[in-house]
Amino acid sequence: MSKEPIKIFPNGQAVIAGDRAKPLANYPHARIVGGFIFVSGISSRNFDNTYEGVKELSDGSFQLDIKEQTKAVIQNIKSILELSDATLNHLVDLTVFLKDMNDYNDFNEVYNQFFDAKTGPSRTTVAVKDLPSPKLLIEIKAVAVVP
Repeated sequence: MSKEPIKIFPNGQAVIAGDRAKPLANYPHARIVGGFIFVSGISSRNFDNTYEGVKELSDGSFQLDIKEQTKAVIQNIKSILELSDATLNHLVDLTVFLKDMNDYNDFNEVYNQFFDAKTGPSRTTVAVKDLPSPKLLIEIKAVAVVP
């Protein structure tokens, strides 16, 4: 994975992943400061601006899969953490934004494949009215400790 040269600013070091989907505005994928890695809200969007867990139907609508999107979001977070030599084991807190709480059980089914209660991060899950794309069912913001 590629990242920009290290530049330290008063608010810490920006982590910008060259092989991940670019943020939709001027912010980094993550910021390292005070011994923590603050990961911006991450979706299932790929580098080429396609989305995991999205199938376009013949009528132009989309079939969305919360399980596929959840897995992709966690894998995207993992990739961003790896740029700072961290892993999912370094996560201390997650904020999960679900577009529909009816997806909560399916989301948890995939989430539980990555984390357990004894070693996983603390977590808050909220329902939101919308996310930046109609193709999204989930976004996760994360905080990890620097290894």
